[in-house]
Amino acid sequence: MPKVLRAAMLITLAATAVTTTATGPAAAAAPPAPAGAESHAATQAALNGLVAAGMPGVAAGTLTPKGTWSGSAGYADTAAQRKRTAADHFRAGSITKSFVATVLLQLEAEGKLRLDDSLEHHLPGVVKGNGYDAGKITIRQLLNHTSGIHDMVSTPEWNEQMNGQGFFAHRYDVKTPREIVAMGVKYGPDFEPGKGWRYSNTNFVLGGMIIEKVTGNPYAREAERRIVKPLGLKETTFPGTDPKLPAPHPVGYSKLYVPDPGPEVYDATEYRPSWSGATGEVVSTSGDLNRFFSGLLQGKLLPKKQLDEMLTTVETGEHYTYGLGIISRKLSCGAQVYGHDGVVWGSLTGAAGTRDGKHMLTFNINGDWLNESPPFENMFEGEFCGALPKAAADKPAKNAPVTAAAVNTLR
Repeated sequence: MPKVLRAAMLITLAATAVTTTATGPAAAAAPPAPAGAESHAATQAALNGLVAAGMPGVAAGTLTPKGTWSGSAGYADTAAQRKRTAADHFRAGSITKSFVATVLLQLEAEGKLRLDDSLEHHLPGVVKGNGYDAGKITIRQLLNHTSGIHDMVSTPEWNEQMNGQGFFAHRYDVKTPREIVAMGVKYGPDFEPGKGWRYSNTNFVLGGMIIEKVTGNPYAREAERRIVKPLGLKETTFPGTDPKLPAPHPVGYSKLYVPDPGPEVYDATEYRPSWSGATGEVVSTSGDLNRFFSGLLQGKLLPKKQLDEMLTTVETGEHYTYGLGIISRKLSCGAQVYGHDGVVWGSLTGAAGTRDGKHMLTFNINGDWLNESPPFENMFEGEFCGALPKAAADKPAKNAPVTAAAVNTLR
């Protein structure tokens, strides 16, 4: 825990908002594609739309059988007017969940656990009281958010410590997985196990703890051994308690998830990722995340049985369905894409690809106050449908501030 004086200094230093323009300049229109090449004009238009909607900057990368493409709009640093690039490292937030789910499914394939094992079987006594019965909660329910376990992000304690000015007082705190879980299960279940759906970050903190219990290693070490190294993801890390990002990286601009935020934007680039852990710790690049999801969907990480389990989705009441640590979207053109989104302080990421893993998109916004309606969704529409919805093409949607309740929607 930081000293009181140090926390006070952080608040004082952070009290001055980062200087940023209301809308960063959009990148120039994409040049005509050479003969035989793929056009990503609609994807570039969606990138421009994000900056026109008030985001500081955004960068995207794609992977297809014809090669890779990257595009950007706006700035990585609005003061220095440094542009976003495909080489940028960023906090990918809840995309970490797809790594955690993959490791757990690998362990199932190896016979070291079953998806229908109870939480109590692997973590006895960790979730108890307040109406919880961990003997009735399964690993599968953790991974598809049907456990009913309350989300630690949706608690007064989280809001007090990590939103608003509390972020600057607590961002260098170190939290253990048990402490984060306790923050959520202090509050009773949202519903009986298997009787509803609600996105809960607590589920995946518990998933990381199960990996450690079964293997004897932290979840991050297992993810590195089983996923990062085999796929050659050289720019992907699990920083643990290291608050810094590897270079190059954008400034992470945040409005700190306060209700009715004003125009002030703060630098939230640094914080200790133990606040997120197995639910949102990973740092990566667009290229690495495209390779990860491509390898996953092509069966390079999981046997067919486990991959089918992962991609079996449940209804959420949202515009997507949810599998085991993976989101499935049905786009306006009929395309079905699989991946995950992630939002943490100063960073909003989307990643998705076709079922065969041959066409992938990852993009990152270095701001966190855009809601998930267009123009965020326009990135997927532009890349996989080749055109933006007519309304979006006519007039970009206005950005909406992210409220505490909307954090769960954004993941």
